Amino acid sequence: MQIATRQDDGAFSPRLMMVTMTAAMGGFLFGFDSSIINGTVDAIQQTFSLSPGMLGFTVSFALLGAMVGAWYAGVCAERFGRVRTMLIAASLLAISALGSGLVFLVWDLIFWRFVGGIGVGMASVIAPAYIAEISPANLRGRLGTLQLLAIVIGIFLAILTSAVIANLTGGANATAWLGLAAWRWMFLTELAPALLYGALALMLPESPRYLVEKGRAREAGEILATVVGIDNPRANHRKINEIRDTIEQDHHKSIKDILDARFLFLPIVWVGILLSVFQQFVGINVIFYYSTTLWKSVGFQESDSFLISVIMATTNIVATVIAICLIDHIGRKRLLLIGSAMMCASLTIMALSFSQAVAHAGELSLPYPWGPVALIAANVFIIGFGASWGPVVWVLLAEMFSNRIRAIALGLGAAVQWLANFAVSMTFPMLASVGLEYAYGLYAAFAGLSWLFVYCSVRETNRRQLEDMTESTARFASQQGAFD
Repeated sequence: MQIATRQDDGAFSPRLMMVTMTAAMGGFLFGFDSSIINGTVDAIQQTFSLSPGMLGFTVSFALLGAMVGAWYAGVCAERFGRVRTMLIAASLLAISALGSGLVFLVWDLIFWRFVGGIGVGMASVIAPAYIAEISPANLRGRLGTLQLLAIVIGIFLAILTSAVIANLTGGANATAWLGLAAWRWMFLTELAPALLYGALALMLPESPRYLVEKGRAREAGEILATVVGIDNPRANHRKINEIRDTIEQDHHKSIKDILDARFLFLPIVWVGILLSVFQQFVGINVIFYYSTTLWKSVGFQESDSFLISVIMATTNIVATVIAICLIDHIGRKRLLLIGSAMMCASLTIMALSFSQAVAHAGELSLPYPWGPVALIAANVFIIGFGASWGPVVWVLLAEMFSNRIRAIALGLGAAVQWLANFAVSMTFPMLASVGLEYAYGLYAAFAGLSWLFVYCSVRETNRRQLEDMTESTARFASQQGAFD
């Protein structure tokens, strides 16, 4: 990152980089804790004798906790501060790690995963919010990408950790250290990053916006000078006044606002909702939650299945870097269209490949060349998603709404994403029990529909002012008292 000279708006500094990297650990925990389940799925099913439906419920129930955590993260951040909200999230994740690793019954596991899900949801919201509030405007975009990179790195390290533990112990269901099964240690590994996140969060400065809101303008000025880089007294004072004006104009949103008919009938709101739904209904999280089980089910050895999962997580990191490089050059809409086409084609090939599976002694396998074809198609799918729908949907949701409704529209979009993620993750084991070709054929159909939806309904937001998005939101914003 190029180091800028100090300006009235702020500038890059080593301390700013350390602060944003620490905050981005919330994204790392988001990726790590939501994906560590990957290596444990088969062992959990065997240990607790779960049906496909119950397995899906067990794996995905944490996502409902994440929906709750994302919803209430803003409430906690306003009441207790951004840093204390990070500490709450870290505490919930640490407690969940211990509880999940030491469970006795499947219902214990469901409960502790739900607790961890709340922490994941809070971390997924508070990290980008804090980074945006602590960063100079001219560096906010680049520093914000640290959160996105942290998520995919967390996914990669979670899958890699599971693979290493399984390799050292002889399998996820094998007895490991202290007499605990290997899958339990996979959950216990969540404890280390959670404690590290909490320890580092204790050293973070509070958000200047929160401090101004609480009447602590002097402290806010010190942070603006030492962290953000606004060390000119006049510029520092002007920035505090700008924050104060923004706070006075801001309206706290509630569930009543979301249920307001004037909000729900806005076409742009439904564009945001459907973007969130399609992002999940293409089945991306099936790859990161069930990939080890998936490849075992069609004849690969457990060690090979873990290796394949690691390769896929690596591919996801590469795809994210591609998205960061392309998003401002070719535009949001075009990138989504390219991603939808890639996903539809690759998912169709995966469905065709799995339809060729043959049974030997009660076990499925993919005859040559369908095994390598399925593997290549799966990685193309990850590239198509990771370079487009993964990051671009979040960018669009942040850009496509007017200032008046952006906060509640973003909150609704995040909640819908977690709910759609839950629906896909819960139903996959049942679909897979009927036939993997049907599951991936369904996801391919949604990918095709996503292309049509983007082509017909999504407007390009690249290089446009946030206040100049759509006529519908502009008309809504002009309605006095809509959210007053």
